[in-house]
Amino acid sequence: MIVIILIDIFILINVFTGLNDISQWYINPSSAYPCYSEWKNYQTQTTSDKDYEIIQSSVISAINYQYNFQQTYQQAAVGHLGAVSQTCLEYGSYKDKLNNPENQQIIATIDQKQEEISQIEQTNRSIREQYDSTLLEKIAGQSRDQSINRVGAEQAKQQLEQNNRNIARLKQEIAQLKNQLKAKPESLAFINFLNNNRTFQSIENAYQQASFWYPSLQFGFQSLFLLPLIFFSLSVYNFAQRKAYGLIALISWHLSVVFFVPLIFKLFEFLQFGTIVQFLVALISTLLGGLVFLVSYAYILLIPLIGFGIIKFFQKIVFNPKIQAARRVQKSRCIRCANKIPTHDAYCPHCGFYQYAECHNCHSMTYKYLPYCKQCGQSQDSS
Repeated sequence: MIVIILIDIFILINVFTGLNDISQWYINPSSAYPCYSEWKNYQTQTTSDKDYEIIQSSVISAINYQYNFQQTYQQAAVGHLGAVSQTCLEYGSYKDKLNNPENQQIIATIDQKQEEISQIEQTNRSIREQYDSTLLEKIAGQSRDQSINRVGAEQAKQQLEQNNRNIARLKQEIAQLKNQLKAKPESLAFINFLNNNRTFQSIENAYQQASFWYPSLQFGFQSLFLLPLIFFSLSVYNFAQRKAYGLIALISWHLSVVFFVPLIFKLFEFLQFGTIVQFLVALISTLLGGLVFLVSYAYILLIPLIGFGIIKFFQKIVFNPKIQAARRVQKSRCIRCANKIPTHDAYCPHCGFYQYAECHNCHSMTYKYLPYCKQCGQSQDSS
């Protein structure tokens, strides 16, 4: 039993590993539409400097100059089903054109000037914080050699004014560099592409549709991975039952359970986070004005009903004693252990099970669990 449990644990770990791998087989929406989130952020942004910000994010440092957005987007589809959006590949090509040494130098210069501004502003804050102290030192007649402050009281105002002039000059230079960068042909082409609302709308619709169906595709591939394993283990179990291979029957039965557990787990996961929940959220938001918490009530009702349906399915189809008995009687096998027995034997020589029951209509002996009496043909369901 310990060996069987260890085997079950080992197989269960590998089953979940396989499920995780196959669930990523189909390309996910973010990889299929890699430009969507960045483009969406640009469309919704309201800052006046958003054109420069998205250009800046597209220009990689000189160290990574060989970086290619379009190739990186295409690489995401390698080893996966599905393809990357052609519009996003075009988006990547625009970004690649922006990523040239001249633009990199402009960005580096802007960053350098921004750093200078930050340092000057820090100096101004220090001067303002120390002004009261330097003023007291001056009133007390303390010499500058003994002061710990950076500038004297008489120089503080002049220093602040000079620093503010430097900040204004640097900001003007930065504005000129930004305008120079945005005026480049590759920048204008990129911004015009971003402002094409019709193209963006088609990307947004495609991304939303892909996101809606992606959980269903994942569950479909996971089922495709598990169902052959379940079918194989049940086939081995039935074969071992017929041949009275007790150990093989036990192991294959455990394997069937091991394979069923992830399938049921993934089914409930799909019901909780998949296409159905998205549909319910959208429906409730539309009909009831955003009372999304009602989805929880729906699941409290829905999940137990589905669980009950699964139990009834196994009771009626998979483990139905009447169906098993009919198959075994046709093959002259014991109704309980499925071993071969002579046709008219009342007791199984392998397990000792009594094969017959009295018909409630004609009181003759007929097979247990079969729906009709073999002598009078009357239904045995009420017996």
